[in-house]
Amino acid sequence: MTTPAPPPETEVDLDRALEVALRAADRAIAITRDTPLGEIRTKQHEADVVTEVDTAVERAVRELIAAELPGHGVVGEEYGTDLAGRDGGPDGTAPTWYCDPVDGTTNLTAGLPWTSFSLALAVGRTPLVGVVADPWRGEVLHAVAGRGTRVDGTAPVLGAGRDRLTGGVVLTEWAADQPWPGMLPLLAGLAERRCTTRVMGSSTLTLAQVAAGRATGAVVGAFHPEDHLAATLLARETGLAVWDETGSPNPFPARGGIMVARPAVAAELFALWRP
Repeated sequence: MTTPAPPPETEVDLDRALEVALRAADRAIAITRDTPLGEIRTKQHEADVVTEVDTAVERAVRELIAAELPGHGVVGEEYGTDLAGRDGGPDGTAPTWYCDPVDGTTNLTAGLPWTSFSLALAVGRTPLVGVVADPWRGEVLHAVAGRGTRVDGTAPVLGAGRDRLTGGVVLTEWAADQPWPGMLPLLAGLAERRCTTRVMGSSTLTLAQVAAGRATGAVVGAFHPEDHLAATLLARETGLAVWDETGSPNPFPARGGIMVARPAVAAELFALWRP
């Protein structure tokens, strides 16, 4: 396994940031479990939906960050960016939070208990804190740069027998309701190796399951920091390979997809993804 990267030089109080992020996760779990769906609205198309739960969680997170960490910006799935007047975002220097209040909204509307909450703090393209919560299992995963990953406060155990694609489990996700370019050949290549593929409906959890030691690898066709940055930090801090579509170690790519994998299978999985 590779070792976690040391934290960058920064004036961000990482302990304070983690405390706020974990409080946000607790609020997200409660709201997701207790709030009625309300009106189900479409965004870009019929397979892209939003509910009252999505917006309620994001509002709660924004209110918490504004109260506890003034000066920090937020980029959210539902309400966009509030970086006006701040030098934040991927190309800035101000601390910026990236939030997806509900990753897996289609599952939520169908009553499938496989959704997640994602919140990550970065300065520029350097992730510092990441939290992923599974509201239905009550599980919270978190990572701080240079300090490793925790699953409900305990270091994850990377189970034996997951250092080969053959007999392993690799997760991926559709691009909404469609295969992303290269997805079907990837699935075929994995099937040829007798590697089981799972598509479960939350790309955040897809990546996080590898960090938790439950899968061999995962590939997502398009990286979005609101959805994936927390999970890629979890994976990196667990010692996994986190590669962009060029094959470079990169938890925060500017474009393209993302792969996380056990180091022993990273090159083989990447060759199937980007032949």
